[in-house]
Amino acid sequence: MAKGTSIPASSFGFKYWLNKAVEWGQTTTFESQQDVCLHLPKLQEFLKQIYGTIQHMNTTQALKSFPLIGQLLGRLCWNPFVVAHDERQQNLLQCLWCLYSAEPENAVELKANDWIWSLLQSLTDVDDGVRSFIQTLHYPEEEYHSKLLKNMVASLVKELQGYQCDRNFLFLRLPPERRRNLSVLCLPIITLPEAVPLVEALLTCHEDDLDETLSAEFLDSVSNGLLQKKIFLSEFAVMNLWLRYLPSLEQAIFHLTETLISHPCASLLEVEAIITDSLLPKASACHPSLFRVLDDLFRAILLETDGHPKIITIIQAFTRCFVQALQQVQTQMSLKLYFPYNHQSLVMALLMHPSDVPSAAWSQHLISIVQILKRIVQDKEVTRTSANLFENWFLLVRFGDWVNVAVQQLMRTADDISEMLLWLLVFYHKPRLESQQENHLLLKSVYDQLKVLSNKTTLNLEDVRTALVTGNLYTEQSHMKDLINYLLVSFLLFSAGGHRIAKESVQLFTLAGAATDGVSELLARTAHRLKNKRYGGSKDDKVQVTVEFLQQQLQEIQQSAIK
Repeated sequence: MAKGTSIPASSFGFKYWLNKAVEWGQTTTFESQQDVCLHLPKLQEFLKQIYGTIQHMNTTQALKSFPLIGQLLGRLCWNPFVVAHDERQQNLLQCLWCLYSAEPENAVELKANDWIWSLLQSLTDVDDGVRSFIQTLHYPEEEYHSKLLKNMVASLVKELQGYQCDRNFLFLRLPPERRRNLSVLCLPIITLPEAVPLVEALLTCHEDDLDETLSAEFLDSVSNGLLQKKIFLSEFAVMNLWLRYLPSLEQAIFHLTETLISHPCASLLEVEAIITDSLLPKASACHPSLFRVLDDLFRAILLETDGHPKIITIIQAFTRCFVQALQQVQTQMSLKLYFPYNHQSLVMALLMHPSDVPSAAWSQHLISIVQILKRIVQDKEVTRTSANLFENWFLLVRFGDWVNVAVQQLMRTADDISEMLLWLLVFYHKPRLESQQENHLLLKSVYDQLKVLSNKTTLNLEDVRTALVTGNLYTEQSHMKDLINYLLVSFLLFSAGGHRIAKESVQLFTLAGAATDGVSELLARTAHRLKNKRYGGSKDDKVQVTVEFLQQQLQEIQQSAIK
């Protein structure tokens, strides 16, 4: 066999290289193998010419222009010496990718797709012939398979990155159909570790098109792979997935919420760790558009669950993580981009965490919050719609740490301040303006009696029971039970008299069948704040002991109710 044969210049030499491929496939002698090796550099140049010509054609056009291309590429892919060389393998794969149609329009393109899939499968599924070849090279079979897959991925990543670098030149931009084809071709290998560079390159590729070019099946598969922890991508790639494909963001937040509900965490620290690991707080801090989508999803979940205390706890924990992420990314973007429906003065007041304010100044800061909030929700010129009322209520719910501080301050403040704190509690639990005055008066009646009892040196359970049932609130005003329970928590935790009768008072939380979910979540949030210095924690051992005792007792009550 001639070793220095020149390549015919006309017609890209298809016939010449097809004859060569046939010859190489008919004999496995040392001379034949040597001939392959000698011709590889020229074969590489030829394959590059083919790729440069067909990359702008669809499959039907390419097959009409070059009828022999399928036979040639197929025979070359079956030659172990050709595919074992990284660069030649990539050249072959690039040509194959160009012949694949993500959306075949005729029988020819359908048949070409099937052929390409079978050819790729033959490359990655080692048969007896290839296995014997690998053994002669003393190459582990698993490594060969992995290396082959890496080369396939590398060829595509190189193509994507090459176009990214040269995207300023119109004639070098990768056609949208090509990106779509690559995303479809990626589907069978998405969850393989070797495919990660290709998945990330596709997700992060620059696009000037208004419409998404990557296939929905690809985006959905990546989203599911992430949720099932079958694939691990960089933060940048995950954020790009959420920006490109809204359903993936929705799946992520619903998955996070379901995880936190179905697998009860030992503490709010664990809840916050899970939320932070989800990357959602950081993504929403970096991209206001993502935050607003997340915010809308939380609204929907909150309304669907009728304001369940567990959901409120999750929303508040997420908000804390979001604020921390916002501080870390040090974004210069206006808060209006994150909270477009709220007065910025209220946002700024709530955004300041209790740990950032000296405890001696908590009451004054709460007064500022109440004054701003009352001015907004009671302004008849501005606020006439339920939507506006809901927006301000939901903002307060998100930053509920200040409401928890208000509960703590109630038994320690002067009467004029307590009036404002009671208004805040009423608005937080019952935001309807038409019933606020009545609710405030009812709550004030109970509060006044508990305040009298708070510093008594001798106190018994009957005194507290009398204060709580004043005016038959528990029997006739069932909608006030959660508010009164909040007052009871404040009394038991933050007054001397309350500490002394905490053990005997647990039954009061379930008086007349009142639900204990809200109290349990309030205690969890209180324990979280007391134990952690970064949340302005208290060093009062009596308070912490009382919190832990009440939590334990309520858990026992809830477990017995389930049984």
